[in-house]
Amino acid sequence: MSPGATRGGARQLLPAAVLAAVVTGSALAVVDARHEARQLFIALQELNRDRDELNIEWRQLQIERSTWAAHARVEQLAREELSMSVPAPADIEIVKP
Repeated sequence: MSPGATRGGARQLLPAAVLAAVVTGSALAVVDARHEARQLFIALQELNRDRDELNIEWRQLQIERSTWAAHARVEQLAREELSMSVPAPADIEIVKP
């Protein structure tokens, strides 16, 4: 082989090696991006589940609050635990500002 033929082969090998390195790097970047996307999707699913559980708990607390604040419940507790009663009309005094 002549020295010129070896240089010509090296000139063709260098761009192919660079192209192979670029393609390999690109493939690794795609794999990494897909892995990160899967991890983020898993985290999103967990956060959605937590949100749903908190929404259920919030609704239950709202129902409980409305039960505790119901007018009949307050009146019942006032009668039973505090021995309160509705005053007679003669005992009611209206104060004007």
